[in-house]
Amino acid sequence: GWVRSVRSQKEVLFLHINDGSSLESLQVVADPSLEKDLTFGSAVEVQGKLVKSPHRMQNMELQAETIRVVGPCDTWSFPLKMKERHPLEYVRQFPHLRCRNNTLGALLRIRSEATAGIHSFFQDKGYVHIHTPIITSNDCEGAGELFQIGVSWGKESAEKTHFFHVPAFLTVSGQLHLEVMAGAFTHVFTFGPTFRAENSQSRRHLAEFYMVEAELSFTESLQDIMQVMEDLFKTVTSTVLSKCPHDVELFHKYIAPAQKVMHVTGKNCNPVVLFSSSCRISYSEAVEILKQASQTFTFKPEWGCDLQTEHEKYLVKHCGEVPVFVVNYPYDLKPFYMRDNEDGPQHTVAAVDLLVPGVGELCGGSLREERLPFLESRLQRLGLTDAYQWYLDLRKFGSVPHGGFGMGFERYLQYILGVDNIKDVIPFPRFSHSCLL
Repeated sequence: GWVRSVRSQKEVLFLHINDGSSLESLQVVADPSLEKDLTFGSAVEVQGKLVKSPHRMQNMELQAETIRVVGPCDTWSFPLKMKERHPLEYVRQFPHLRCRNNTLGALLRIRSEATAGIHSFFQDKGYVHIHTPIITSNDCEGAGELFQIGVSWGKESAEKTHFFHVPAFLTVSGQLHLEVMAGAFTHVFTFGPTFRAENSQSRRHLAEFYMVEAELSFTESLQDIMQVMEDLFKTVTSTVLSKCPHDVELFHKYIAPAQKVMHVTGKNCNPVVLFSSSCRISYSEAVEILKQASQTFTFKPEWGCDLQTEHEKYLVKHCGEVPVFVVNYPYDLKPFYMRDNEDGPQHTVAAVDLLVPGVGELCGGSLREERLPFLESRLQRLGLTDAYQWYLDLRKFGSVPHGGFGMGFERYLQYILGVDNIKDVIPFPRFSHSCLL
């Protein structure tokens, strides 16, 4: 493992060694004559006898017979210092070394358990895991914030030809590919990297992040989609809390403002309780709440406009700092694939966003438009009929009512751990003007 602390006394030498498997380090007791080149950060191999520890702080300790320094560490130039609690902004400067910091180590173990928990949740419920492509010719959101793929052909060839003969992009969502699969499997999910070329340095945005997405066939109810969102959150959070209690505690003790996560981890509370008081409002109700707010918003709330982060946070606060489902958004605000509610005079689609304290939007989903005439006329108006002929085919050959959602994995981690900046919940953050390593 790696040396986390060295304490030399006249008679005895104490080392704490950590191998990354947990927050707890193993205490090594040795003869001071074995101290050669032992510094904070150095990699060592220790052989000896594992015995019951006389101290209350640990169960076992290792009485060393031999200590070999596998990789020395120059503590003067090593940017992490022993027994110092470095701010997350400081360690962010060292993407190649920050995983050795306690906080990032805890985060990466939590990420690993949460990832396993997500896969277990879906597979236990009979979902088929689909590897949706990272390179795509679709713009799923219609947002235009895409990374286009180019090929570095070298100086000889100055020809600007497309490698794929069509423009290709890094995916912004696996949803459309999941919809293809939902024509053969009743429940499918994907979990992988997604990319948005958003020129934003905010605490909520990354250029590369992970998305959990699911698609359910034979569903005609937004409630079904909301239930899966809720069950996913509860199950994965319970898994994380039971598998990584010390790692989670480190965040709640030293990183997170207490009120942000008390709903998730309060002593008498758990993730199941968290959603028992969740709030469900329509988009129209949300706009009315915002219009009546005493707070002045940077973006004036109007029916037909998208909800901004400041609006989302106010709605969560208004509902008592609990998760808030906002349903039925304006037709013109949402992409072509969302199901028309055929209502009026305010025309809406069957869409849902889940807003949570401290983060804002965590999940977004909808029922998909399975009715061919509705979809044809909408694509025609948008001039997208040719590009989405294959999507229309899905409605011609054995189509069923279906729906789905996506959850931003990093935002989920931000929420349950109370981490303020999304750049601190991913191993190698990519955002505008920054791609270190």
